[in-house]
Amino acid sequence: MIKKILRGCWVLLICLIIIYALYWITPLIYPFILAWLIAYFLNPIVNLLQHGARMPRWLAVTLSIFVFVGAMLTVVSAVITRIIIEIFNLSQTLEGSIHDLKNMLMNLLGNENLNRFVTQISSLYQNNRNVQDTINNNMNHTAQTITDALSNFISMLLNSVLIILSSLPNIATILIVVLLAVFFISKDWVELIQWVKQWLPVHVQQPISLIWVDLQKALFGYLRAQFIVISLTAVLVIIGLLILDVEYAITIGLLIGILDLLPYMGVGIAMVPWIAYSFMSGDQAQGIGLSILYGIILIARQIIEPKVLATSVGLQPLPTLIAMFVGLQLFGILGMIIGPATLVLASAIQRANVLRDVWNYIFRGGRHT
Repeated sequence: MIKKILRGCWVLLICLIIIYALYWITPLIYPFILAWLIAYFLNPIVNLLQHGARMPRWLAVTLSIFVFVGAMLTVVSAVITRIIIEIFNLSQTLEGSIHDLKNMLMNLLGNENLNRFVTQISSLYQNNRNVQDTINNNMNHTAQTITDALSNFISMLLNSVLIILSSLPNIATILIVVLLAVFFISKDWVELIQWVKQWLPVHVQQPISLIWVDLQKALFGYLRAQFIVISLTAVLVIIGLLILDVEYAITIGLLIGILDLLPYMGVGIAMVPWIAYSFMSGDQAQGIGLSILYGIILIARQIIEPKVLATSVGLQPLPTLIAMFVGLQLFGILGMIIGPATLVLASAIQRANVLRDVWNYIFRGGRHT
C-alpha cells in the first residue's frame, strides 16, 4: 500500500513539474513554438519542392518561406486596403445618417408635449430648494464622472499608442527570430524528428505518436469548424441584408462574419447599435428586420457551432458544449478555444492508453496490456 501511495505521489509530482515548467518556459520559447508550427505547415510544400522539383532542401525551405511571407503580406495588405475603402464609403453614408438623426432630435425638441413637460420640470426646480440642491449635486457628480472617464480613456489611448510604438523594435526582432528558426527547423526537419525518436524511450513513442495524430486531426478540424461557422454567419447576414435592401450588403456581411470570431459578442458589436439606430431614426421596418436577422444568427450559431465543432474535432456535442462553457467561465473568450482543446488533449491521452498505463504503474508497479 505504501508503494502505491509513493508511486501515486511520484506521478503527481511529475505532472506538477511539467505544468510548472510549461508555465515558466512557454513565455521564453514561444517564438520557437510558433516557428515550429509554421515549419510544420510548410513541410509538405518543402517536401514537394525537394522531391518533385529536385531542389536542395535549403533552397526549397527558402523559397517556401518567401512564398509564405509574400502571401501573408499580400493578404494583410489587401484586407487592410479593402477595409479602409469600405470604411470611407460607410463614413460618407453615415454623414447622411447623422444629419437625419440631427433633424430627428430637432423635431423632438420642437414637440409641444415635450416642451410642456420641460416647463413643468423647470417650475418644480425653481420652487423647491431641496430639489435644486439634489439636481445640482447629481449634475456635478455626473459631469465629474464623465470628465474622469474621458481623461482616463484619452490617457489609456495615448499609452496604448506609445506601447505599440515602443514595442515595434521588439516585434521586428521576434519576427526575424521566428523566420530564422523556421528556416533551420524546416531544413533539418528529418534529423530533428530522428533525434526526438532516439531521445524518447521506445514504449513512449507509440502513445505520443497516437496523441500527435489526434491533435493534428483536432487542429485541422477546429480550423474547419470555425471556417464553417464564420461562413454561415456571413452568408446569413448577406442574405438578410439583401432581402432588407441594404447597401454594401456583401461587404458588411463579410465584416460581420469576421467579427464572429469573437464568440457570443462578435455579431452583436455591429448588429445591436445598428438595430438601435434604425429604431431611433424611425426606420421601424429595417429595425424589425435586423432584429429578426440577429435572432436567427444567434440561434443558428448556438445550434450549429457545438455540432460542427464536435463533428470536425471528433468529440460529442454535449461534452464539447460543456468544455466551451467551462472554458468561457475560467478564461473568458480564450476559454472557448482552451476548453475544447483541453478536451481534445484529454481524449487523445485516453485513446493512447496513457491513463491506463499510469494506473497500472501506480497500482501494479508496471505497464500491463
